[in-house]
Amino acid sequence: MIADIKKTAEQKMRRSVDALKTDLAKIRTGRAHTGLLDHIMVDYYGTPTPIPQVGNVTLLDARTISVSPWDKKMAPAIEKAIRDSDLGLNPASMGETVRVPMPALTEERRKDLIKVVRHECENARVAVRNVRRDAIHHLKELLKQKKASEDEERRAQDDVQKLTDRSIADIDKFMQQKEADLMAV
Repeated sequence: MIADIKKTAEQKMRRSVDALKTDLAKIRTGRAHTGLLDHIMVDYYGTPTPIPQVGNVTLLDARTISVSPWDKKMAPAIEKAIRDSDLGLNPASMGETVRVPMPALTEERRKDLIKVVRHECENARVAVRNVRRDAIHHLKELLKQKKASEDEERRAQDDVQKLTDRSIADIDKFMQQKEADLMAV
């Protein structure tokens, strides 16, 4: 029972950290990366489809993403989807491919994005702490039901706390990396 609680807590904490990584990847730095377009949906013959499933997404250089649709008629739809997204990008069609240049970030925009990064990281920390709280609650229930000894429960709580500390350290590391990326000119 205790091992199951610890394993579940570890999985949930890992999922929270992975979700944070995904969210931070969506926050745009001055540099281009192909994952930026992953969540943008294109109307593919009536079905909302992510851009990577309708074309080949590549980097032309450090500040330009290129999308080559497999169905050549999809270029205008891809261009429209990128323009309508919340990323503030202005794509341009070049024949059958769509080029997406990354505009340089202003100092004010960088500071706003850092606030967003810190908010996302705090949400991830809260999620990890909630997992810890739930795990400790379950451990105390086992103790009340006499399915675990006090020593086992105490050791398990210490293990859960170590998992929490490790997850929060990972979150802080990702936050520092993203802030450094945002401040790099």
